[in-house]
Amino acid sequence: MHRPTLVRNLRLTGALSAAALAIAVATAGPAAAHAEVEAEGARALDQNVELTFSAESESASAGISKLEVILPKGITPQDITYEEGPKGWKLAPTGRGYTVSGPKLAVGEDAEYAVTVRQLPDAKELVFKTLQTYSDGKVDRWIELEEEAEGDGHGHGHPAPRLELKAAAPGAKLVSPSPTDEPTTSAPSSAGTSDEPAADESPAEPVADDPKDDDGMPMAVPLGIGAAVLVLGGGVWWFRNRRSGSA
Repeated sequence: MHRPTLVRNLRLTGALSAAALAIAVATAGPAAAHAEVEAEGARALDQNVELTFSAESESASAGISKLEVILPKGITPQDITYEEGPKGWKLAPTGRGYTVSGPKLAVGEDAEYAVTVRQLPDAKELVFKTLQTYSDGKVDRWIELEEEAEGDGHGHGHPAPRLELKAAAPGAKLVSPSPTDEPTTSAPSSAGTSDEPAADESPAEPVADDPKDDDGMPMAVPLGIGAAVLVLGGGVWWFRNRRSGSA
């Protein structure tokens, strides 16, 4: 190969590499991972609203295994019903929201799932702070509010999923709160662990025909004493009459 041709090929290869690098840098910002929540046309105080959550993977070596959501004010864990999500994943309520977890996803695979909310609160927007856990224990914290989520100035922060709501429909009202779920396991019966009566049990009534008088002495005792007195008195009377007859 002639030297001029080799030089031209090297220059072309360098130009192509530079162009590829420039494209990668230019698209890095828009491709940054994020977590989102969507509900088309959602309005304040709407009932039975389906929310779709998505969380993009940021790990090149581990798969997503759990998402924990901190619910905004006005929504309780009892208001949430799990609809669908990754295969084998389940929802579990927590003290401040819920978790959706299961077998780890493939490396680079995003997590998507849907839940139904019994009723949305009367608000303009809702923020669902999310903790995204990977199979290697790493956690992405999608909890930053709008003013905190600027990151490095190129959209690389960790903003919390945010849902904007339209104004409530005319006549819409807040329904009664969801009933609290009963515990899944019952407490051991007190009858088997204590000799004390249950709180709602009344003390046993005294037996009506209990053979005792008011001071606790059995009735047979005074009856026996009386019989003995009668027998003794009769014996004395008989003895006296006999002596009188003999005299």
